[in-house]
Amino acid sequence: MSEHQPTRYTIIGNHLTQHRELSLTAIGLGAHIQSLPDGAQVDIRTLAGRFPEGRDRIAAALRELELCGYLERVRERTPEGRIVTRTFSYNDPRATRARRRAGEPRLREAAGPPAPPPVADPGQAPPSRADSGRTPRTSPGQASPSRTGSAPVPPAPPPPRVPVTPPVPPRPRTTQVDAVPTGTTPARAATSLLAELRRDDDRLLLPERDVRRLAPAVTTWLERGAAPEAVRRALSAGLPPDLRHPAALLAHRLTALLPPPLPAAQPTSRPAVVPLQNCDGCDRAFRAPKPGRCRDCREPGGALAPTAA
Repeated sequence: MSEHQPTRYTIIGNHLTQHRELSLTAIGLGAHIQSLPDGAQVDIRTLAGRFPEGRDRIAAALRELELCGYLERVRERTPEGRIVTRTFSYNDPRATRARRRAGEPRLREAAGPPAPPPVADPGQAPPSRADSGRTPRTSPGQASPSRTGSAPVPPAPPPPRVPVTPPVPPRPRTTQVDAVPTGTTPARAATSLLAELRRDDDRLLLPERDVRRLAPAVTTWLERGAAPEAVRRALSAGLPPDLRHPAALLAHRLTALLPPPLPAAQPTSRPAVVPLQNCDGCDRAFRAPKPGRCRDCREPGGALAPTAA
């Protein structure tokens, strides 16, 4: 027997009350949450004190509703540094997913009832059936007609956009490729290095024939990760006072002081981040690989006050 209820009722869709994948506990809990006002406490401790079901069954029902889209639990950090869980209830998950796919922002509050139809002016004749459903047209120099008492309300201005500065990536370390300036091949860099040794010492003025002969050895240094400045110091530092054959000395140093090749860089593996879970006992956020209870709830007498929901 259905009786008319003018007040204190909640509209709940049959997609929830007749859901084929939700348990009876989850359906009843979802209907109860949708009947609550905004800002009501829906954490596990509060619900367990309201209903005879235990915390484990209530936690399992909340996970079912969250999996089917009727609930969303978002973890936020307060200005004091605490991590709190805020629960959002959706009375029509399909419409919510369609709105998000269309790019519309998430509505944190329930949508209001549809606006009532505009009240017609008593002094104005009702539109004829032939004109119903048509949009009045206006000429280029004529103002569009307006109804009495239904002036358009200008839309609220959008919130100002805050410019987001992208983080500056860290400067990479000097590697084998970075040893040579960008756009310069190792062979060309080796030739330039040998030709500029005379700027460090006039006795290192080499003929073009010796530069071409020593360039492959300098190229080997550069390919093994040596910086051009390090090669320059190794060749020009500590020269003997009676230097007679600079090309022979440079060839000896390039062979005797050749550095070993750099080992292959090992990929650094980042440690896996343990996800945040909601405690089935106190609804507090904690890190664990699987849902369950936090450390305080597992230990005897360690349950703490629940965080904001």
